[in-house]
Amino acid sequence: MTTATPIRADEDLLDGRAVDAVEHTPAWARLKNATTALQSLQAKDGSVEDTAAAAPLIDEIVGAIETLAPLFPHDAAYLSASVADFRRWSAEGLGTPDFLDSLVAFQPQEHRVDGIRHLVVFPMYTQNGSSERHVEAVLVEAIWPEFVARLETEYTNRLFVSLRLIDFTSGYDTNSAVLFPETVAMREIPTFTWGAIFQDREAARYRRVTRAAAEITKLELPEAAARMLEDQSLTEQTFVMWDLIHDRTHMRGDLPFDPFMIKQRMPFFLYSLEELRCDLTAFRECVSLQARLSTRDDLDEAERAMLQHAELVQYAVIFDRIFRFAITGSRVRNYDGLGGQLLFAWLHQHRVLHWTDTSLAFDWDEVPAAVVALADAIDELYWRSIDRPKVAHWLAAYELVSSVVTPHPASVWARGLPDDVLAGLPKGYTDAVLDDEFPLSMFFEALEKKMRPVIASTEGIRGSD
Repeated sequence: MTTATPIRADEDLLDGRAVDAVEHTPAWARLKNATTALQSLQAKDGSVEDTAAAAPLIDEIVGAIETLAPLFPHDAAYLSASVADFRRWSAEGLGTPDFLDSLVAFQPQEHRVDGIRHLVVFPMYTQNGSSERHVEAVLVEAIWPEFVARLETEYTNRLFVSLRLIDFTSGYDTNSAVLFPETVAMREIPTFTWGAIFQDREAARYRRVTRAAAEITKLELPEAAARMLEDQSLTEQTFVMWDLIHDRTHMRGDLPFDPFMIKQRMPFFLYSLEELRCDLTAFRECVSLQARLSTRDDLDEAERAMLQHAELVQYAVIFDRIFRFAITGSRVRNYDGLGGQLLFAWLHQHRVLHWTDTSLAFDWDEVPAAVVALADAIDELYWRSIDRPKVAHWLAAYELVSSVVTPHPASVWARGLPDDVLAGLPKGYTDAVLDDEFPLSMFFEALEKKMRPVIASTEGIRGSD
């Protein structure tokens, strides 16, 4: 296995400056350029036909990783394994890449220290970005403030990694805001030990979208919510708290045996309910935290930060869900979009959200109880699910969603599935769902037209933008 070359205090590493200057080094520039050039030679599965053209690019990638590796001593085993994977891939003829060894060696969850950096290079696809498994190079930095470290002892989630994008190749010049191990090209699936979210990207697009939507809808933001739009760091940390609780919720609570029905098809509104359930659980927990901590006058610094961000998470969940999720992406089985529509309609029908005189307003004192009531309704659906056949659970889920969000007039589900579908296989149920089973309301149709350029402008956004 190749040993990383010693760090040199020369032009490659900006006269030996620290890891926080990596993105300005010639070595990083060479890595990015070689990776970008290699991408143009790769097929969708990551393989390369023109091996003669690819060989010097892989040599350049390996050389850059070896030059930069001493700046990342906590990732020494991973970077060494990465070099070995690249060399083996090249020696074996550049077929479909297999980077299992370096993936297993990469363990960012073991270094959840605020500000620590990682150099990440894998053949991979990027969710909400490129579907091609091309080599990508990413520089990232952990976001892990003290109050989150303290919070994690209560909301334990050892797999959760919170990151900030520093620089990246084209796969992340997209809407992708996650780094997941399952996206890497590998010969077999290991036990995954981490999952990462780029909270800087989440925060940056939240701030841009919410600011524009508030102006368009003439919404008067509460003081705390308005502060988030002016403070990227404050918003990043809010999203870390939200996602920490959201992520751990997927396998906690009274659930169907497998809430995601892994490797099975199911109607997209089931995914809508699962993602919304996790968001609303984060909302509910933050309401409880805020109530508990606000009664004390002996809070330490971490607890004061926890109290502040518990309030901010509530605003973030509501505004991100209704202003961004509801109108982002295509209308083809857009489960996050439907979740935003469902939250908006529920709040409106419970008369804590008002669209009057072409202005949006909330009864903020009443909002938490209304949101928790929706969470309770989804939890009740899940609790009952273990006593129901799968398709009966699907029908009950549809009844819940359609009682709040109006289905398409041509919906077979809304009219009632015919007996041959009801008596048939689950595939028939799923096939009967329209791509846009729950179209946008008139409110969202109008908002989407005005917000379209703003949404588009967030592609590839980072915290410094």
